[in-house]
Amino acid sequence: MAKPLLAGNWKMHGTATSAAKLASQLADYTGEKPEIMVFPSFVSIPAVVAALSEHSEIAIGAQNISHHTEGAYTGEVSGQMLAGTGCSHVLVGHSERRTYNAENNELVAEKFAAAQASGLTPILCIGETLQQRQDRLQLQVIKAQIAAVIEKVGLQNVCNAIIAYEPVWAVGTGETATPEQAQQVHSFIRAELGEQGEDTQLLYGGSINADNAAALFAQPDIDGGLVGGASLEAEHFMNIAQQLIERK
Repeated sequence: MAKPLLAGNWKMHGTATSAAKLASQLADYTGEKPEIMVFPSFVSIPAVVAALSEHSEIAIGAQNISHHTEGAYTGEVSGQMLAGTGCSHVLVGHSERRTYNAENNELVAEKFAAAQASGLTPILCIGETLQQRQDRLQLQVIKAQIAAVIEKVGLQNVCNAIIAYEPVWAVGTGETATPEQAQQVHSFIRAELGEQGEDTQLLYGGSINADNAAALFAQPDIDGGLVGGASLEAEHFMNIAQQLIERK
């Protein structure tokens, strides 16, 4: 059985100072907690690493990675650079990258491979648009997104990573998939991975908050959450973390 995991994607919010303060607040919480990860902006990573230097149980990840290892790629950040700052994880294929930066399945697969080659654990983000769901194509879309990565790195390497289902129509919109909708997709993902994916952590992402977390975490194939806006306040984030522990 996969371990419960809660990841906070801080997106493009705050400063290095505010990110370090938030990280320190999370570290100060006592009691039983799930596995926790935080994903600050590139420029805030060193400050968060310093703030959590005595709290290694909270992992630090990056929000993006270049598929190149080095070279004349102004503005890009390689996996080796991220690992060198203290990151252990990285998001790949987030819906906002797919939407605003035209990242297709093949590029996401390249980034996934680059992350693992650098010793980072990728969180593969997958999900359908509203139109695709209305056309009942969500499972076909999910299958294609996973298949592209499997073709690039192999099934076992995908199973060794983390997968986050985040329906595009529920990211930052206030809309959330129902527990039944989320479970249907998570169950499908688990089936696609087969026996090798029994311990793969599957997260739900898409406007998770303290009001809907418990019902989502009660689903058998949802091992945790990739939290956006609700991760920007320590109290709210740890409230969700407590609900995850209670449900799992």
